[in-house]
Amino acid sequence: MAKMTKPADVRLKTTDQLLTSLLDLRKEQFNLRFQRATGQTEGVGRVREVRRDIARVKTIMGEHKRSAPKS
Repeated sequence: MAKMTKPADVRLKTTDQLLTSLLDLRKEQFNLRFQRATGQTEGVGRVREVRRDIARVKTIMGEHKRSAPKS
């Protein structure tokens, strides 16, 4: 995810797509943290965007879980 995603766009994704997005965001967050530790960061605002995107995806995943029919 190159830039901040909108909640409406995230809600259209399936659970599998959300899990993939979450994994990608976690990898990016790790890389940004590593870059910051070694002094290689270029976009300091990107760390904040990624953190918020992770929260956004996790929130929507919770909405999907709550709205799923119970067996």
